Amino acid sequence: EEKDATYSSAMADTVSELLPIIDNLERAAAFDDGEKVKDGIKMIASTVSATLSKLGVEAFGNPGEQFDPNIHNAVMHTEDENLGENVISQVFQKGFKLGEKIIRFAMVQVAN
Repeated sequence: EEKDATYSSAMADTVSELLPIIDNLERAAAFDDGEKVKDGIKMIASTVSATLSKLGVEAFGNPGEQFDPNIHNAVMHTEDENLGENVISQVFQKGFKLGEKIIRFAMVQVAN
């Protein structure tokens, strides 16, 4: 019972952090002007990043990083003399982790 209460409280806290993002999505959807929608989406993306950071979730998988098969999923390979061996040249999906737990592996292209 105590475990269920802790889980329920943690879920409520997490959802509470996500509610402002939902509010901003609804506001952005109400715009007719494409430029305002674009600006709204950029602000929402920034809010999502800040919220994930506040929850302890870290994004990883950026071009130029060294490829690590423990956290990166290489789906493509390229030859590029400007990059070193096993360097990420392109990111198709960022990875996310909470502490040491991988939530999603980064989907990347690896050079050389």
